Amino acid sequence: METAITIVIYIHAFFGGIGLLSGTLSLVAKKGSKIHRKSGKFFTIGMLVSSGLSLPVASMPGHYNSFLFLIGLFTIYMVLVGNRTLRFKSKKAKVSKTDWSLTISMAVLAVLMIVSGMLEIFGNKILFIFFGILALALCFQDYRFLKNPFRTKTAWLTQHIGKITGAYIASVTAFLVAGMRIPGLWVWILPSIIGNTFIIYYILKVRRGSARSKQKLGSK
Repeated sequence: METAITIVIYIHAFFGGIGLLSGTLSLVAKKGSKIHRKSGKFFTIGMLVSSGLSLPVASMPGHYNSFLFLIGLFTIYMVLVGNRTLRFKSKKAKVSKTDWSLTISMAVLAVLMIVSGMLEIFGNKILFIFFGILALALCFQDYRFLKNPFRTKTAWLTQHIGKITGAYIASVTAFLVAGMRIPGLWVWILPSIIGNTFIIYYILKVRRGSARSKQKLGSK
């Protein structure tokens, strides 16, 4: 049994490595370029496989890791939502049951995380409450988007950037904390600071570009 778990861990690490490398390339490449799209696909595959494998492993005796399990859930959710958001680039796209199912499922898990943390069912009280509150915030953001995905011309793009970069931040944090076993609070904080700075920069850049386009149209 332990041999099988070890093999799964190696596969998890392999696909996680692919996801991190391709995710980094996707972040630095020109947005919308061929390299960005291809590396984005590899990031999606790598993260879904790696995170999917982390869930059963992190739940097994001798390998239990609540942090890795929660990061795995978050990464899967953000990658799926971030990719599905691309559909709304077309005005013909419609919000589906799958979109709502993902958001509702995550909201239910968020409540369970908070309750588990408050009751200290799995230990790591602060970790479960923190991730639960964060998950609820993400679900509220997704709820607003799904209610009106075309409220702005670039709503789909800002949603995509936020979710995919969020998944990248989660995977980098997991690699540093669980993979490299680097101690210290900064390992938890630094990836989020850098990643969220990137998210804010690109979202503001997208909004400024959209505002300039409107001004040009209005002046004609």
